[in-house]
Amino acid sequence: MASLGSGSRGNATLVQAEQSSVLVDCGFTLREIQRRATERQVDLASLDAILVTHEHSDHCSGVAGLARHYDIPVYLTHGTLASGRIDNCPQTRIFNGDTALHIGAFTIQAVTVPHDAREPVQYCFECGEHRAGVLTDLGSVTSHVRKAFDHCDLLLLEFNHDRQLLAEGPYPASLKRRVGGDWGHLSNTQAATLLGQLNLQRLKHLVVAHISEKNNSRDSVEAQLRQVHPDLLAKTVWASQAKGFDWIEAPSKSVRHVSYEQA
Repeated sequence: MASLGSGSRGNATLVQAEQSSVLVDCGFTLREIQRRATERQVDLASLDAILVTHEHSDHCSGVAGLARHYDIPVYLTHGTLASGRIDNCPQTRIFNGDTALHIGAFTIQAVTVPHDAREPVQYCFECGEHRAGVLTDLGSVTSHVRKAFDHCDLLLLEFNHDRQLLAEGPYPASLKRRVGGDWGHLSNTQAATLLGQLNLQRLKHLVVAHISEKNNSRDSVEAQLRQVHPDLLAKTVWASQAKGFDWIEAPSKSVRHVSYEQA
């Protein structure tokens, strides 16, 4: 997994396994996504698919242009397509939330999440013994989400905001309510609580993603991670808006003998 950018000004996440390669979202112009892909030595023409999570511009604004330029199939829910924000794609594959998709070497589970969009989903990827999750843009954690994203070797998880920084920050009151509401974005506390409910014995890589540049701080996230378990920081990668993060490889085998206890 690698990212070409993560945050409120654009998102794009690459997932590869064997000879298969997919992009989750594209919130950048064609020229910008090409520039960022070149920095990662990624050939966008080799993509098997673009998976769309929802229709907000920081996730979808560049999808149609990228798909047309390289003739890439676009996978999206009926609700996301109905939003009218992703038009004129050369190939579309429309599905209902909570559908299993089979693309190349991947089995991909689309997971319905609570977010203020038409039919938003996030994705879990499986290939052989490996399991990776991409989980951002949700305002609350349901039992359905917890079950779907348990037992990941690699998890990209939203730590969008610190509640106090959001409350004291520059956003207007209406936007604060939206971001901090049940259909908005995960706070550091919510994300850490979710982590504490997942299988940490299996988790080898955690990516802290979709971090607010105005309403969060690394210190705040690190404090929450330490409360879950001190060893989490050693396996944490930080996704940035400008650079995303470089390639992370899943281990050849999932190791499960490490014992974690709640701090």
